[in-house]
Amino acid sequence: MAASAVARRGGKAAIIRSVSTAFDDVPHTGVMHYQEGVRKIPVVAVGPRTADELQEMAARGVLVARLNSNCGMRGEKPSFNVIGELTGKDSKKVIVVGGHLDSWDVGEGAHDDGTGIVQSIEVLRALKKTAYRNHHTIRVVCFANEENGARGGNAYADSLQLKKEPHIFALESDAGGFSPRGFGLIGTAEQKKQIRSWAPLFLPYGVYDFSIEEGGVDIDPMKKSGIALSGLIPDSQRYFDIHHSDADTFEKVNRRELLLGATVMTQMIYMIDRYWK
Repeated sequence: MAASAVARRGGKAAIIRSVSTAFDDVPHTGVMHYQEGVRKIPVVAVGPRTADELQEMAARGVLVARLNSNCGMRGEKPSFNVIGELTGKDSKKVIVVGGHLDSWDVGEGAHDDGTGIVQSIEVLRALKKTAYRNHHTIRVVCFANEENGARGGNAYADSLQLKKEPHIFALESDAGGFSPRGFGLIGTAEQKKQIRSWAPLFLPYGVYDFSIEEGGVDIDPMKKSGIALSGLIPDSQRYFDIHHSDADTFEKVNRRELLLGATVMTQMIYMIDRYWK
């Protein structure tokens, strides 16, 4: 709401320091909102180094800036979720695992959320390769439009209510492809207790944290259907060095860390399919 806060005080534009943990000049981007009834002015983010330089220059006297921006809304286009599944052998109930297809137009979106898409597809590939006979349908959903509206997630949740298709669990990977450290959980006390009882099985992979109440932007709309949700929690130390920026590129992804995340996601889906009450 920086733009509206500045506009209320008569400002013509706003410049903010990038929301980043890296000390570089690669600005972070994302959603911004205008307050209803307040004059709309432009707002931009600059990298931490530039922000520090501007602060030092402003401390020495009056600072004049020329702001050029070509940002804007370009209208709407149809987009679609991409879905694949292994049909259940004994039950019509569905387990969802997914990430989102879209990314901001800076960077490549490798960690946000290319890694989540790859890990979700890898769950199906791994189960299929082992000839696992899944009881429930295990469905990968590659969600559209997470970044600026979550319409893919909302559309999927709405479709469940229209089709009356029973779902029992949804898992999302949308926090980067770094080493897995835990799973966020949203559900009943009994559901959380059951998953936490499996913690010793995940510990050999460095996964120990089941304390956070978290799912994911794309699967959160399923809460209205009473579905238990979970989000993969990777190590977060490097994520906001690259998140939503030009630095989120393919070479930043470590293959072993990526596959460790896919491994524990597969393990979680397997446990849900076999033992979920």
